[in-house]
Amino acid sequence: MGELKLMKGNEAIAEAAIREGVDAYFGYPITPQSEVIEYLMMERPEERTGMAVLQAESELAAINMVYGAASVGKKVFSSSSSPGMSLYQEGISYLAGAELPCVLANIVRGGPGLGTIQPSQADYFQSVKGGGHGDYKLLTLAPASVQEMADFIELGFEIAFKYRNPVMILSDGMIGQMMEKVELKDQKPRWTAEEIKELNGTWAAIGKPEHRERNIITSLDLDSAKQEKHNHHLQSKYRQMEEEEVRYELFDTEDAEYLIVAYGSSARIAQKTIFLARQKGIKVGLLRPITLYPFPKKPLAELARQMKGILSVEMSAGQMIEDIKLSVGCDIKVEHFGRYGGIIHSPDEVLEALEQKIIGG
Repeated sequence: MGELKLMKGNEAIAEAAIREGVDAYFGYPITPQSEVIEYLMMERPEERTGMAVLQAESELAAINMVYGAASVGKKVFSSSSSPGMSLYQEGISYLAGAELPCVLANIVRGGPGLGTIQPSQADYFQSVKGGGHGDYKLLTLAPASVQEMADFIELGFEIAFKYRNPVMILSDGMIGQMMEKVELKDQKPRWTAEEIKELNGTWAAIGKPEHRERNIITSLDLDSAKQEKHNHHLQSKYRQMEEEEVRYELFDTEDAEYLIVAYGSSARIAQKTIFLARQKGIKVGLLRPITLYPFPKKPLAELARQMKGILSVEMSAGQMIEDIKLSVGCDIKVEHFGRYGGIIHSPDEVLEALEQKIIGG
């Protein structure tokens, strides 16, 4: 059995990383995710498990330290918030190109620019579409609770090593700062050198035995034909993710005539909207994407057949709505409702938007 604690989301994700047997955390403080590195510094995991925790001199240094540790088959974790994650983008592209597993967390705040320190979901495009250069994807998990903040560390590393690809946990300042009861899993031991050799020895830079060629970690190939072949391989991997890793949750969709699509904090708010709407006799359901990439296109397309309209609820000017429209085509009305700049919408505001934009629009 695990252990029950009352924790902030940022604390829960940090404690989960320790218990997952993560080898290293590299990061840099930025509101509203500074509690992640603060918690790790206070807990001194180097004494509990041998986990290294280092505040780098900058976000650029932090993400390249992640690259180095991932190159030798280690479990490595980092976190930041929106402007800091912008600085991670080149390194993330390198990680994806070199096929290196790691888990990253973005506790999103309002933008653009330095913006505000309050919650936002405006980093959807950056995470889901690939914020750096090149054709690459990050499997992106969107927690809607403190419990999922903790749970997605284990899931994230499982997926990262399955596909040799970075995994993004896309949260926001509301879930990062809120406190809830969380069940923490028992401590896992860190991988030994022999286990790393057995699990990751076919690709990691851990020394060359006589019987095989060197493992070379790089995202650079000046031979265009080889680079194209590598890109074909990456795209094949992303198609496999789209077949095997789609995750979502449905609420009250069995008899629904209208559908809300929302993730993370917005999905929590939308659940209350559904309750309010049904009190008024309006049959509304919710689809909550858990993986933003791969997006739940097929289940959404199937649900859309029974709906009169769909409302995309986001703490942004409207980004996920593009994936909704691509999923359902032109046969159904799709509208957006959002607050941004750090403003959190209320259940009543979402219901009013549904009535005005979808039902009465």
